[in-house]
Amino acid sequence: MTAHYYWVGFLLAVTGTLLFSIKSIFIKLAYQAGSDADSVMLLRMLMALPVYAAIAWWLWHQHPAKARQQPLGLWLKLIALGFVGYFLSSWLDLLGLELISAQLERLTLFTYPIMVAILGALFFKQALTRKIVIALIFSYLGIWLIYAQEASFYGEGVAFGTMLVALAALSFAFYVLFSRKLIAEVGSQWFTSWAMIAACIWVIIFFSFRLDFSQFTLNADILLWTFLLAIFSTVIPSFMISEAIARLGPAQTGIVGSLGPLFTVALAVWILAEPFTYSHFFGFVLVMIGVGILTVKRPKKEALRD
Repeated sequence: MTAHYYWVGFLLAVTGTLLFSIKSIFIKLAYQAGSDADSVMLLRMLMALPVYAAIAWWLWHQHPAKARQQPLGLWLKLIALGFVGYFLSSWLDLLGLELISAQLERLTLFTYPIMVAILGALFFKQALTRKIVIALIFSYLGIWLIYAQEASFYGEGVAFGTMLVALAALSFAFYVLFSRKLIAEVGSQWFTSWAMIAACIWVIIFFSFRLDFSQFTLNADILLWTFLLAIFSTVIPSFMISEAIARLGPAQTGIVGSLGPLFTVALAVWILAEPFTYSHFFGFVLVMIGVGILTVKRPKKEALRD
């Protein structure tokens, strides 16, 4: 691994993490402009679909033999994982954001690595270590601190909103756990493109029946924020993170991803004027410690050649 190759991967990981972190801010701004979770979800995927389709078409024509060799079972798995990871998880997250702050949403969603570890113990007989238990205690104690503070600000809806985002994290944990093998088989770019196309189709079909288009609110601000959400907080970072994983590996990319909640909290306080109390601070620290215990490993000595 050359130094240039490594640092390009590191830059991609940091930039992708920052762009993903702005997602909650764009969603909140769209809500302030008069939209809701269902409308944002539909508009986001309608705008992202042509880009993912163009990239998938390009990959297909670059590797036509690979495209023809994929069995039906693989396509069905892609459709299922697209539903779990990018439709169900995103929708639950959007619904939760209607009721809680961007800070609480991001920190709750950020506990998905702990859920991955617990699900691995349940489904794949991976050891439920002391490290996992300690990480669980720290993380959810931190979330409880912030939840208790926000419940005093916003009322009972905070409990339901936090539960929805926790379910979104659980759904994404299932996606991460069951997608690893598939990504290794077909490659990250191929997997990301087709899983996202599947998710977009799920969204379009579902909301075509669910939404009352006579009540559909659309204005210039909603279009602006959902466009930025679709392109700069969905499409671009999804491929940045995939390439970062290819260059750095999932462990180091995950460590860089720990910057995500920090970015979101700072932006939420700055742009959305959300309160940041001592409870938010200590809760943030506890969650970061909890996830850090689980994701940060002792660095291996590895020389980088110029």
